Amino acid sequence: MKKIYFLLLLLSLISCENTKKKENMSLFKINKEFFGKTNDGAIVDQYTLKNSNGMEVSIISYGGIITSWKAKDRNGDYKDIVLGFTNLSDYETSSPYFGAIIGRYGNRIREGKFSLDGVEYNLAVNNGENHLHGGLKGFDKVIWDVKEEVNDKLASLILRYNSMDMEEGYPGNLDVKVTYTLTNDDELRVRYEADTDKKTVVNLTQHSYFNLSAGLSRDILSHQITIDADSYLPVDKTLIPTGELRDVEGTPFDFRESKRVGDDIYDKDTQLTFGNGYDHCWVLNKQGEGIRIVASAYDPVSGRLLEVYSDQPGIQFYSGNFLDGTLESKDGGKYEFRSGFCLETQHYPNSPNQESFPSVTLNPGEKYETETIFRFTTR
Repeated sequence: MKKIYFLLLLLSLISCENTKKKENMSLFKINKEFFGKTNDGAIVDQYTLKNSNGMEVSIISYGGIITSWKAKDRNGDYKDIVLGFTNLSDYETSSPYFGAIIGRYGNRIREGKFSLDGVEYNLAVNNGENHLHGGLKGFDKVIWDVKEEVNDKLASLILRYNSMDMEEGYPGNLDVKVTYTLTNDDELRVRYEADTDKKTVVNLTQHSYFNLSAGLSRDILSHQITIDADSYLPVDKTLIPTGELRDVEGTPFDFRESKRVGDDIYDKDTQLTFGNGYDHCWVLNKQGEGIRIVASAYDPVSGRLLEVYSDQPGIQFYSGNFLDGTLESKDGGKYEFRSGFCLETQHYPNSPNQESFPSVTLNPGEKYETETIFRFTTR
């Protein structure tokens, strides 16, 4: 009897140990490694978030940039599906905002000017005659403070940056917090928070370029896009919205039903000529209803499906029209024309100068809070 008792006890202990090992294998992980030094000598680290399914998202402290995002195809193979670089110097000198946090103001502001309470503020003009994505040194080019949080349900990277009063011409000391959270639903949740000590404008977004085929040099024209929007914002030749909300019905901008990017992109449409393709903000439906699905992208070859959820009023769909084959890709090729697309959830471009657009003003005592979720599945 004693032998049987001790045998059962031993088996029980072995079973418990195996269970613990399985539990440990399922835990989320964050791996930290040195990524490089900036031209100013600042150290930049890379953090790779991993869930128990196999999804991996790598983020660096410079610009809060997503440098790699490995998602599975319909065969279960995990491959990188975002454009970027393997070294820091290219992000400093050559990047068209690959994977970066964008601020203080995502998108364009006409002639780099806006007024608050009768005071005119002048920003850097870095996109023709307009201001783009926060200026010469926006949030995509600063070092963020990083904190890691990991438990058995998620892995989070919390990034903080204090933007000083009049930095890049914007008023107010702005305390910014961006949290990247990877879940076991293969979701990357991006939460933006900010507060200010002086009236200012804020419009933050995430600027990853996706190619769901994982062939990062291939064009994305066969990707199927859906955008839940009945109207979009037409622009002038400098890509500043005219102020009109134009119905998508009967235009190349109708993505209410899933449609290939390449189906209408070569149509003789003045708006497509101005953008050299799609580079416009869509006016999302169901505004004010909180987080809801606003867009999706599907690659029929790999089977990867990306769904975008957000509480924002707009989304900028950009079809990689200014990629021209001069930048080296991570897979050894070049980033060719239209080899990546962006779905940037945000407020409308040039909102500080358009009273009819949803407000982007942040006052002292208020909190800027918004969230976007990127969810991957296959079919």
